[in-house]
Amino acid sequence: MNLKTAIDKPSASVNDLRDRWADAQWYVRWPVYVVIVLLAIFVLPLDGVAQFMSPDVDWASILFYPIGGYILLALGLNIVVGMAGLLDLGYVAFFAIGAYSVAYLGRIEHWNFWPAVLMGVLLSAFAGIVLGAPTLRLRGDYLAIVTLGFGEIVRIVALNTDKIGGAQGIDQIPQPPDFLGLTFGLDALPYYYLMVVFIIIVIIVTKRLERSRVGRAWSAIREDEDAAELMGVPTFKFKLLAFFVGAMVGGLGGAGTIGGQGPSAYIQPQNFPFILSATILVCVVFGGSGNIPGVILGSFIVAWLPERLRFLQDYRIMIFGAVLVVMMIFRPEGLLPSRRRKAELAEGTGGMGSLGSEVAGPATHGSAEVAS
Repeated sequence: MNLKTAIDKPSASVNDLRDRWADAQWYVRWPVYVVIVLLAIFVLPLDGVAQFMSPDVDWASILFYPIGGYILLALGLNIVVGMAGLLDLGYVAFFAIGAYSVAYLGRIEHWNFWPAVLMGVLLSAFAGIVLGAPTLRLRGDYLAIVTLGFGEIVRIVALNTDKIGGAQGIDQIPQPPDFLGLTFGLDALPYYYLMVVFIIIVIIVTKRLERSRVGRAWSAIREDEDAAELMGVPTFKFKLLAFFVGAMVGGLGGAGTIGGQGPSAYIQPQNFPFILSATILVCVVFGGSGNIPGVILGSFIVAWLPERLRFLQDYRIMIFGAVLVVMMIFRPEGLLPSRRRKAELAEGTGGMGSLGSEVAGPATHGSAEVAS
């Protein structure tokens, strides 16, 4: 049995389970959702779990960030990349705008935490429109280059703007007030619970959009933008909406992360490099682009595995990279792809936008044909 066979062996049973789940009624689904949330809140942070998952670092802190933060950001990027098929390499910009909004408004303007979070989300959404309006007529690698540049512009502006701390950044950022019986201080667990609340809200909104006319329009644009345009879908409007919603989630991720670092919260431009955008994109692709459970699983592994391998010191990143390379070679659709996305990849039409759409997946024989 070769490696690819070993990886693909469980696929039949998994697909059968997913078919059953797709046909399940609401009274079957909702108890499962409740159990998952309860496990995340009460079981995942337990000391017994922590001893295995993170023996070298405080497990509650890891659950909050990077795990919780990566999941939230990946859910937002999945709207842009997985649902609408737009390759965004500057997603860290929205993360930075949300974080800087909370830091500046809370520390300098003395705003309360929650209004500052709301303003951070709104400013991030506005930035998504500012970026998308002039650039979303581009496709594929051209759009990717523009978004990459936008991410670097935001970082450099923060680096050279003294009003928001410049290179030194902003420290002594106010923390969230007591919320739902949670007291925010040195303990990382309340911040993790707050992140779980944010993630649940984003999942609910995303699923509602996915099952609506908006979600169907995004799917049509991802599969074939020209055909969608010919069928009467206002592609530019829906692509701009994808950027708008994705930017809101990115801003929420930044606001929640910077507000959850405890009394020693500190922000500086170096916290928002391009590699963070690339890492969140890896979470989406590795888990299964377009599929929320897959994105959550991919984000969890990408955030947790380097921490679990910390005892290997300098070799842990090399091993982590090798795992990603092996998975992308033998399972390019990700760990838990959506069925539609998997079919697109098998036919060689599963790229992000037009980028990579001419490349056949490993399950196909030969290259994809291009209709003339």
